[in-house]
Amino acid sequence: MSVFTSSPPVTPEDLLTMPDAVKYELIDGKLLERNMGMESSEIALRIAVLIAMFLRARQIGHLFGADASYRCFVDSPTKVRKPDVSFIRSGRLPGEKAPTGHCSIAPDLAVEVISPGDLVYEVEEKVAEYLGAGVALVWVVHPPTRTVRIHRARSSP
Repeated sequence: MSVFTSSPPVTPEDLLTMPDAVKYELIDGKLLERNMGMESSEIALRIAVLIAMFLRARQIGHLFGADASYRCFVDSPTKVRKPDVSFIRSGRLPGEKAPTGHCSIAPDLAVEVISPGDLVYEVEEKVAEYLGAGVALVWVVHPPTRTVRIHRARSSP
């Protein structure tokens, strides 16, 4: 991921108005370019299709793609993250409708598909952020090894 510094800092509202916003996340007022590749995009889409097929018969929630943005991080209210695939179960979105801007509700599932330019520490940081924000389940898909690491929120004692 490449960080683009700018003066002044970029706000979450600024990100919503950018024509190429889908390419970026926002950390500490700085744009963070998302590494996206054809392979990781295809895999994320396949995962989304499989989840959508599962959800279709059950109608238990809402599925979102890589352009869905989350602003749900208590420790950093200006942080915006965009998982490759995300899911929010029914009953959590006001009026069962997706917000028009960033979502302030942490997803129940966040899926990250590793792209060639992703760095291990950045992915681990993102997983920790998701779990800290209340995401119950994070899948990290690593295409070259055909593996999926599943991270679960720690349960209360």
